[in-house]
Amino acid sequence: MRLFPVVAAIGVLLASCGEEPQADAPRPLEVETVVIQYEEVPNAIELPGRVEPVREAEVRARVTGIVQRRLYQEGTNVSEGQPLFLIDPSELRASYAQTEASLERARATAANADAVVERYRPLVEENAISRQEYDAAIAASREARANVAQIEAELRSASLQLGYTTVRAPISGRVSRAQVTEGALVSQPEGTLMTRIEQMSPVYVSFSQSASEMLRIRRGLDTGEIQVTEGEPVEVWLKFADGTEYPIPGVLDFLDQSVDPTTGTVQLRAEFPNPESLLLPGEFVRARILAGRIAKGISIPQEAVTVGENGGSVYVISRDGTAEVRQVALGAMTGGNWLIEDGLRPGDVLITNNLQKLQPGMPVKSASGHGAAQPSATEATGTPPAKAGE
Repeated sequence: MRLFPVVAAIGVLLASCGEEPQADAPRPLEVETVVIQYEEVPNAIELPGRVEPVREAEVRARVTGIVQRRLYQEGTNVSEGQPLFLIDPSELRASYAQTEASLERARATAANADAVVERYRPLVEENAISRQEYDAAIAASREARANVAQIEAELRSASLQLGYTTVRAPISGRVSRAQVTEGALVSQPEGTLMTRIEQMSPVYVSFSQSASEMLRIRRGLDTGEIQVTEGEPVEVWLKFADGTEYPIPGVLDFLDQSVDPTTGTVQLRAEFPNPESLLLPGEFVRARILAGRIAKGISIPQEAVTVGENGGSVYVISRDGTAEVRQVALGAMTGGNWLIEDGLRPGDVLITNNLQKLQPGMPVKSASGHGAAQPSATEATGTPPAKAGE
């Protein structure tokens, strides 16, 4: 009978050894959060663009001759009227001197013809000579004066041609490398290209926008979803290829009123000050156009977004208090915030830190005291969430 307590104790011990200890539930990760809500955000449009000079001049030969000297430093800034090349003027100087001599001879002939008319005038009144001789003298005088006028015009032309032997800058700007060297023959009939000059400040940036996007903006303006102030200039900001921003904003100054049938796009252009010559003609940049404001937009901090090959993604707190990955359509970035075109709706609780520690389905707790997200638009109504601004 004494064996029963011992057997019972052994049974209890064996039973306790066969049970697995219960694991403690993981503690929720504490995260910072913000609640998504509509706000007025800039209607920012990002487009690739190309820098163009406001003025560009091709310096070409206006006389035929041999280049004697280059008078400028390649790649430097030149002023309008500054000498750039010297073409051998010897032949044109000789032509000018010959024309000048012809003018002196023509003037002498005209003076003699005028003197004959003055001598014939009293004689014809006295019938000492015939009227025919007097009229012939007047005609000869007029012809001589016309010859003088013709040669004077030829002399002015010769003077211009002689002046063209010094090739000058037609505009101020940065001059490129020389297309001809000393000793080269340049031709006026062919208009030999000698160099180019590009005005560096201000500069244009040209870009194209799809016709469908332009239609969306116009509809937004009509419905009030996009708001603009009448007379307010449309600002444009630039980013270089390495991602750095150009510090001076430009202003949209041209919008084409027709669609290119080949590309289906509309041409736009902005003008930018370029005092430091940071923007170079032909350079490709990224333009951000601030075309009004979206009345119902969504903007989130940059640090809350993970950008990958498939676009942007964020973490939100789901209804069961766990982390949920949400794919979002990213718009432009303004002031360190991403504009969200699709993927989030008001009431979503966005996680803004500890993204590297998060995994989908991990329990999380908002340090800001924000609750879990409300049912999504798809769950509540059976329709996908609306895009920002709709």
